[in-house]
Amino acid sequence: MWVVKIINKIKKRDGRIVSFDKSKIKDAIQKAIESIKGEDNTNILTEKTVQHIEKNIKGIPDVEKIQDCVEETLIQHADAKTAKAYILYRQERASLRKARSQAMGAPVYSKLSVNSIRVLKERYLQRDENGEIIETPDEMFWRVAKNIAQIDKKYDKKTDAKKTENKFYSIMANLDFLPNSPTLMNAGLKIQQLSGCFVLPIEDSLESIFQTLKIAAKIHQSGGGTGFSFSKIRPRGDLVKSTHGIASGPISFLQIYNATTEVIKQGGRRRGANMAVLRIDHPDILEFISCKEKENAIANFNISVGITDKFMKAVELDKEYELVNPKNNKVAGKLMAREVFNLIVLSAWKNGEPGIIFLDTINKHNPTPALGEIETTNPCAEEPLLPYESCNLGSINVSNFVKENNVDWERLAEVIHAAVHFLDNVIDANKYPLDEIKEATLKTRKIGLGIMGFADMLAQLGIPYNSEKCVEFSDKFMKFFSQEAKKASHELSLSRGPFPAFRQSIFATGKKQNTLRNAYVTTIAPTGSISMIAECSSGIEPLFSICYTKKVLQGQEFLYINQHFEKAVKEKSFYSDELMQKITNRDSIQDIKEIPEEIRKAFVASHDISPEWHVKIQATFQKYIDSSISKTINFPSKATIKEVESAYWLAYELGCKGITIYRDRSREYQVLNIQVSKKCPSCKTNLKAREGCLTCEECGYSQCILQ
Repeated sequence: MWVVKIINKIKKRDGRIVSFDKSKIKDAIQKAIESIKGEDNTNILTEKTVQHIEKNIKGIPDVEKIQDCVEETLIQHADAKTAKAYILYRQERASLRKARSQAMGAPVYSKLSVNSIRVLKERYLQRDENGEIIETPDEMFWRVAKNIAQIDKKYDKKTDAKKTENKFYSIMANLDFLPNSPTLMNAGLKIQQLSGCFVLPIEDSLESIFQTLKIAAKIHQSGGGTGFSFSKIRPRGDLVKSTHGIASGPISFLQIYNATTEVIKQGGRRRGANMAVLRIDHPDILEFISCKEKENAIANFNISVGITDKFMKAVELDKEYELVNPKNNKVAGKLMAREVFNLIVLSAWKNGEPGIIFLDTINKHNPTPALGEIETTNPCAEEPLLPYESCNLGSINVSNFVKENNVDWERLAEVIHAAVHFLDNVIDANKYPLDEIKEATLKTRKIGLGIMGFADMLAQLGIPYNSEKCVEFSDKFMKFFSQEAKKASHELSLSRGPFPAFRQSIFATGKKQNTLRNAYVTTIAPTGSISMIAECSSGIEPLFSICYTKKVLQGQEFLYINQHFEKAVKEKSFYSDELMQKITNRDSIQDIKEIPEEIRKAFVASHDISPEWHVKIQATFQKYIDSSISKTINFPSKATIKEVESAYWLAYELGCKGITIYRDRSREYQVLNIQVSKKCPSCKTNLKAREGCLTCEECGYSQCILQ
């Protein structure tokens, strides 16, 4: 007889002592059984493994010892195929850890790929005065977690901030949640500017224009993005009474702002991003619509036309509408609404700009109308904000919450509550670049919790993006997400108080349960960089392709093969090098007949999906989103101008707050590209895709493309 000692703690590879969780063992055994399609005796093998651990290990075991026990148990009690599958899986994970550590030059314990580490090294990790990296990804997550968790003590001096720190570290290191880039870059450092989004006002005076430009430069230097409405600037050719000169108009100042951003971004860690909005009734609207017609013109700005219901009605009736001089609010002329609308459509068809924001729809849902009217958004249009407001964002990687072909709703709710807690703390931890920004932000305490990895989640669940089933699932999913996020914000309001402008908000009904800590809680951001770190699809976008390259970091190319597709084809036992090579040269797999139909449908790519479905999914999410949605309605290169027009109308009719379209290949430079054949840099032979790498059969060259 032996004395059973219950194992309740284990030592992680990074040295942390954590609670022993036998579900981790169960998951590993189950994966081994599923990989060989063996008999499911997971529970029995799990219990035998735990007994083996308790009998043979003294003290607190480390992860390797636990895995040794799993391996020994499977060899003794499972069939040979299951044991072999686990051993191979363990070897594969060890190889991945080695590759990650080699890419970093130090041990990496968080769930990061080689591509993720490349992004972090280039842009996020701390450097010394000589430019040398002095921080690992795990240290970055701990730095951020500790800094944000300390805010709990502001509201309760007796609180266990270390417990909160561990919670925040866990959701980041497991890539369940990531905050916006400035928080990852700056939290716990001297700069301490943590917000991603700012909206700054521009009045019709040189003093206002250049004071705002100065503030924007500081924000860009710290990694933030800025949105502006140029609608209050008098039109080009107007009289300037003080000098008896002629006004140059808003486009000239837009160009100055663009040039300043170009200079500032050279010394920053990420490209300065801006949004410029001009109302549809501004006298210079035609010049604004076409100001980015040439490639690389005003390259540091996205531009959007602020459209009103009145204008859309005039388009529908094919009538004229009035242009209004913002200097005196007098009618300055008239244009045929449909002709202007057609010009917007044509320009977007040509190169993707301008976008559209529906100002009346946005202000209809403005949570604090007493504080002012919303005139513009942040750079990617997901955050309509009042002048001087800022917002910090973060996104949950929902692809991590698929378990046994279902959504793990319980764990998702836990992470939503943790993320809302995190983002609310960021508001207090933040160092604001201007007193007016601090005052406006603290008054409404807006946060933007969104999602990424949605397309990956759909693929795992076998739901085609372009289907009514997807619309129904999106409705169910985002309703749950929104309810839990609001519940989390409400719970914070009970202990910390509602946002200070609550009594001036649309939520002030006098009922205690309606109190919220944050005027905005949910958003859908583009998640460009953080989805690369999490190795998941961006925002609520469909998969761009099964295999594609992404140009970022001053033109560097990152090659991606969808990990869920690779897993699916291996499980169905029709994986081959030839198949993967065929996929690397296509924007769609729908005509590859050797791939089963159910997999083809689940892995529809962006160009398989008609614009109507893109808009329907965006509109479904918008029903439950407090702010707005950053999403691109992708069109194939052969799309017609009429199809773009139809998408605009559908977005307006379904209640979207804005729409951005892009027709493939309409610009010489585009961020996402379908992967074409790549040559070996050594012998120029075509490379083949094989299990996470592009390899050369002639000379043995290998390029990691892990996802």
